[in-house]
Amino acid sequence: MNKSTHSKCFVDTVKIGILGGIGPESTSEFYSKLISKLQKSGMIKNNTEFPQIVINSIPAPELIHDTITKEELQAYILGLKELDSFGVDFIVMVCNTIHLYYDQLQKEIKTPIVDLRIEVKRVLIESKIKNAFILATPSTVKKGLYRFDCGNIIEPTKKELANLSDAVFCFNKGDNKQKQIDVVKNICEKHTRDFNLPVILGCTEFAVMLENENIHKINTIDILVNATIKKAEALKQRKNYKLNNLIIK
Repeated sequence: MNKSTHSKCFVDTVKIGILGGIGPESTSEFYSKLISKLQKSGMIKNNTEFPQIVINSIPAPELIHDTITKEELQAYILGLKELDSFGVDFIVMVCNTIHLYYDQLQKEIKTPIVDLRIEVKRVLIESKIKNAFILATPSTVKKGLYRFDCGNIIEPTKKELANLSDAVFCFNKGDNKQKQIDVVKNICEKHTRDFNLPVILGCTEFAVMLENENIHKINTIDILVNATIKKAEALKQRKNYKLNNLIIK
């Protein structure tokens, strides 16, 4: 590769920021799926065509309670500002609950953040899904992150939400992981087996836990991966266009 070709590759590379570590395993799952999907898409001809990916895996508190404090949000804000300072083109937050604060967080930085709520709604509409059960943290459920006017979302009971929170907390620290998976799976099956409802995995930990289960699921990690690739490809085309104009001049 000559110097001019190397320079072109550097200029038109899309830089993706990932706010992760919440939890680390779901971030790893997101990254692995993103790379796999890029490889299968036919978009990658050689290693220089992968996007530059900056993962900021933050040791932030789990947002698994009814009330989330300003102090708990500070770790997320700091993590986003760090990615913002790296000059990434856009940011993906590998956590569902944090999207409750999307507008507030977006105001803290200049870099655009992918809005998972919009992406989930788009999938529901395109798939013509009118009814679904949601597995999510108490805040995500009670504040209605995925309550849309295009359908009916069935929610866990108060006791089930508490059990789901405990399952996320224990799973993230590696405490009897199969037990946590069984807790989540049993709650899911209780609400879906009679009507064969699809399940919105409204917490990335649940997406990891139920990845290999034979359940009709709407996986928010997969939705994030697809949204990331679409945005990266659109940006890459725009960068190439600007670069070509620069060369012509």
